[in-house]
Amino acid sequence: MKRYWKVGDLARLTGLTVRTLRFYDQIGLFAPSGQTESGHRLYDEADLSRLQQILSLKELGLSLEEIKSALNDGQFSPLEIVNLQIARIKEQIKLQQSLLDQLQHVSKSMQGKEPPAVEDFTELLQAMKKSHEKLVVERRTSWEHRLDGLGAFLAGEEE
Repeated sequence: MKRYWKVGDLARLTGLTVRTLRFYDQIGLFAPSGQTESGHRLYDEADLSRLQQILSLKELGLSLEEIKSALNDGQFSPLEIVNLQIARIKEQIKLQQSLLDQLQHVSKSMQGKEPPAVEDFTELLQAMKKSHEKLVVERRTSWEHRLDGLGAFLAGEEE
């Protein structure tokens, strides 16, 4: 038997708001598979898979319009999206692990009788900088991508 969720149930299940789900439907990004006789949206398991893809691509920095285009054009398979997300998380873990290792090293030095060496603090600062720079680069890339899209849109209107 096929399972269906109403919009409120799906919102509770995913942590999204009903408003967000309705907005996604309104812009044609995420439509329900069906409706009840009274007009309530009904989502099935295939819809959950699409929502996971949407949220993964959004997390990777794509705009909603880019996500819609990518999914509708088949630019990414569901497996590719999951693999992209895995790669991104592995990179984040690597950066955070490096920072954690450095913090633990400095902590151990501070607990001993000898104060941490200058090199310990400089390495810690470098690990912190790398972690911060990665976040800044991701945000900058996302904004540049959005501005490029806006520029292309505006250029298209002027023609």
